[in-house]
Amino acid sequence: MTVHFIGAGPGAADLMTLRGARLIAACPVVLYAGALVPRELLDTARPDARLVDTADLDLDAITAELVGAHEAGLDVARLHSGDPSVYSAMAEQMRRLDAAEVPYDVVPGVPAFAAAAATLKRELTVPGVGQTVVLTRTSARSTAMPPGEELAAYAATGATLVLHLAVQRIAELAPQLAEHYGPDGAVAVVARASRDDELVLRGTLADIAEQVAAAGVVRTAVVVVGPVLTAAAFPDSHLYSTTRPR
Repeated sequence: MTVHFIGAGPGAADLMTLRGARLIAACPVVLYAGALVPRELLDTARPDARLVDTADLDLDAITAELVGAHEAGLDVARLHSGDPSVYSAMAEQMRRLDAAEVPYDVVPGVPAFAAAAATLKRELTVPGVGQTVVLTRTSARSTAMPPGEELAAYAATGATLVLHLAVQRIAELAPQLAEHYGPDGAVAVVARASRDDELVLRGTLADIAEQVAAAGVVRTAVVVVGPVLTAAAFPDSHLYSTTRPR
């Protein structure tokens, strides 16, 4: 049997892929993080499915559920918020499944940064303004960042930054980022992207921390920084050039 790691998307039930939805409907065991994956995504699960909220389980307990289902001959839908390729802690589970010789596959999902960009109605790669997007996070109570992956180094490039797990530290981070993007540098915070209670804050690095504090945003948010957020005067993409070689 197989463990299916499934990207559950940013939250809206209709942003789940068809493949992911089919697996949820078919698998007799479904593991999901209740704090991050909305319960309505489980509405299509089998009536007899074993639904396991992993929010309060450690890695050993989660692995035991996966291995136990495999030994019982049961397929597992293992849901991760967003896309499992980014900040999902899927790698640790895969390593343990490899050791236990349990097969698995991965179904991609809509990542939080893509949902945030859609909400903002912004392309993150604008011709002549920004052609690089850096997905990163900051370290506070989470695992330390590897050497060389300092936020200042990325900010110095002027690239579009998408910060995960950073909104609680925005008052500390905004002045650091302003050293590279300027105090008037454009920034947006999107909390709970795509959900019914989605919240969008737009501003500058000089005022965004005050907005975040006033709104009470402390989790489930991405921070987007860079001139692409306000770009208006930029050249058309070469894709639409009438003179480029065909």
